[in-house]
Amino acid sequence: MTEPAPIPGLRGRFTIPSLAFGGILMAVMQTVVVPLLPDLPRLTGASAGTVSWTVTATLLAGAVLTPVLGRAGDMYGKKRVLISALTLMTVGSVMCALSSDITVIITARALQGAAAAVVPLSISILRDELPPERRGSAVAMMSSTVGIGAALGLPLAALVIQYADWHVMFWLTSALGALGVAAVAWAVRESPVREPGRFDVVGTLGLAAGLVCLLLGVSQGGQWGWTSGRILVLFPAAVVVLALWSWHQLRAKAPLVDLRLAARPRVGLPHVTALLTGFAFYANTLVTAQLVQAPKATGYGLELSIVATGLCLLPGGITMLLFSPVSARISEARGPRVTLALGAVVIACGYAVRIADSRDLWMIIAGAAVVSTGTTLAYSALPTLILRAVPAEQTASANGVNVLMRTIGQATSSAAVAAILVHHTSGVGGTQVATLHGFLLTFTMAGAIALVACAAALVIPRDAAAANPPRQARRRVPAVAPERTGKGA
Repeated sequence: MTEPAPIPGLRGRFTIPSLAFGGILMAVMQTVVVPLLPDLPRLTGASAGTVSWTVTATLLAGAVLTPVLGRAGDMYGKKRVLISALTLMTVGSVMCALSSDITVIITARALQGAAAAVVPLSISILRDELPPERRGSAVAMMSSTVGIGAALGLPLAALVIQYADWHVMFWLTSALGALGVAAVAWAVRESPVREPGRFDVVGTLGLAAGLVCLLLGVSQGGQWGWTSGRILVLFPAAVVVLALWSWHQLRAKAPLVDLRLAARPRVGLPHVTALLTGFAFYANTLVTAQLVQAPKATGYGLELSIVATGLCLLPGGITMLLFSPVSARISEARGPRVTLALGAVVIACGYAVRIADSRDLWMIIAGAAVVSTGTTLAYSALPTLILRAVPAEQTASANGVNVLMRTIGQATSSAAVAAILVHHTSGVGGTQVATLHGFLLTFTMAGAIALVACAAALVIPRDAAAANPPRQARRRVPAVAPERTGKGA
């Protein structure tokens, strides 16, 4: 693969900021609905169980569409698919702004799940468009946008909801989404790196069915009951469907996911580490909000408002922004494998701080920020490992699978945290509230998982041999001429 020519002029200077803005928007869209959840039953006339689907629908759609859109980007053009994902996200936001019907809102939130593919697609564009000396820091910045957007989304949504009609929040995100689409369309050019072939429709349907069964069971098990009939059907169905899907993928000429490539230790172990890191990281976000909002009568709670809670998470987003270039420098000096292992250890240290003191606000914020710092190091190293281990024409789909593994880790973390806290409650003011012991058990579990992630990172093979092995059957398909050769491009 020849070195990419830089994009001249103003457009070139805005390529990375435009992609980063898209990543931040994606994370903001995923979190803005959280402050609304307690009030949505009253605002929409729906039950609390139905309202929870505004989160579940986004999770399921994102998990299914991330590898699918990644594969589509490798085949048909990463910029084209990235703009499509951002457009679906924006359309979903407009639908939420125009309606109070819960069915419409859930459908819109499912459309917004397409935005989960923004980060892997953007990382793949950066690989294709940037020279090696700029690639590491740009990929690290792109990876950190997930945490930055999540940290910004919660307080932003809480402030808007507190002082304006809740539809205003979605009009604001719609405007930001439209700006993101325009920025990418203007500042990013289409990559010429393609992998020709027929799109695997059967593989797409099989993966969608398997993931829906798996993640629906994981995310709804606590609400439906882990021994309920629906859960006892969903998990075996997931196993059967995904087994058949794997059989099909191994025999398909142009599979949706190259399982033989994913089985290589240099690709498979980063996927495993992504799942474990996603599990460890997500417990921090879930527990911190509940901890600081707990009533003071519990003896540990601070009874903070949702706005104050969002501000408590903001330092974590700032540390992710500050440490993304540090992560890139460590990866350049020691390799991304070391950065990944270091990030997992830092996450474990953050949970050690949380276990040591979860009563003082400044210690809670400090512990959460340390976990966020470790997450930045780990999440920045993961795509670099993938980029070094897969052919250039498969970067979007491989990174999409890596993000999918993070999503599965986060969904599993949510279920595990809920299971622990439900079993460790006490009555306060007539309601059941999680005990401090339950929170400490959660921190212990997440810290232990982070150490397992460190161990998995350390056994990733050191050999960084040619990341782009020659493949005679593959060729570079030129992008549309104006994108590469047009005036000002």
